[in-house]
Amino acid sequence: MKLNRQAKDFYKYFRFIIIPVVFVTFYILSVLIDPYRSWSIFFNRTSTEIFRELIFVLIYCIGLTEISLAVARFLDRKMRWQEFPMARFLLQFCIQILTTIVFLYLYMNTTITLLGDGRKFSEINSIALRQTFVVSVLLSILISLIYTGNFFLQQWKVALLESSTLNLKAAEFKRIALEAELESLKMQLDPHFMFNNFSTLSALITEDQNLAQHFLEKLSRVYRYMIINVNKNIISVEEELNFANAYYYLIKIRLGDNIKMDSDLPDAVLKKGIPPITLQLLIENAIKHNTASRSKPLLITIRADENEDLLVTNTLQPLNYNIPSTGTGIKNIKGRYKLLSDRLPDITEENKLFRVKLPLMDITN
Repeated sequence: MKLNRQAKDFYKYFRFIIIPVVFVTFYILSVLIDPYRSWSIFFNRTSTEIFRELIFVLIYCIGLTEISLAVARFLDRKMRWQEFPMARFLLQFCIQILTTIVFLYLYMNTTITLLGDGRKFSEINSIALRQTFVVSVLLSILISLIYTGNFFLQQWKVALLESSTLNLKAAEFKRIALEAELESLKMQLDPHFMFNNFSTLSALITEDQNLAQHFLEKLSRVYRYMIINVNKNIISVEEELNFANAYYYLIKIRLGDNIKMDSDLPDAVLKKGIPPITLQLLIENAIKHNTASRSKPLLITIRADENEDLLVTNTLQPLNYNIPSTGTGIKNIKGRYKLLSDRLPDITEENKLFRVKLPLMDITN
């Protein structure tokens, strides 16, 4: 709507711009086409004659402008540039020549009849008449070029606006889809966490009911901590490490000295961001797929590398048997990183170590 109003305003004031341009250009082209004509001849007359010629030329330029605009607007309705560009160009060019011839004849004949002191149209100098015709055709083309140029400019603005609108809508749809996918991934964490810990609790009940009770108390505290943070997209490494330590304490109730975890991170790394529950999933993944005993405890370390990325390493002590796995842990971490960052976790196995490199993100308030 705003663009349409701007176009209407342009055409409303278009005449005030183009008519003076056409008027001045008429005299410039007349001098350029006729090498024997100079400005001194123009001024070597009485002021009445000069004034009368100026009025004569001005009225002619107004009429030529209106005719040229009328032809362009008529063809805009009947033959649009977008549909028939070459045919439109040729047709408009031919019509402009014909209308210029007719208008020139009618205007000259009328003015000579009214103001020519008995002269006739046939008595006009043929060279001067041909020069006037050429100038008129050039001016008509100039008017059409300006009008058509503005038309294409307006069309370009409309196309740009529509393209921007479509891009914004596409970006909005993509954002909504990403948020929905991210929420879906986060919703996997809660049942996954509870399922694994209820399995541990179930095993403890049969082994030691007092220990199971203690485990359940710690589990409720850890679960409250998880509820607070799981709905966030990114939390600080410091918060995530606190949760990982609380979860590790929970695991120690079950495994005792069979598992050991050590972390040492600088303050700069602690202030960085990470998807919530990431460290807990990696600790859980390490416990689930490796053996752990007093003689050969499972060692988990959390460090920062030289690029201030997080390195979570555990000793590789594979189980001798396969256990059922939903694949939620690592897959969930990668899925959330894919939505939140342009960098993904890097997973390597070497020297009997399983290492996950986690890119850290800046936390924006």
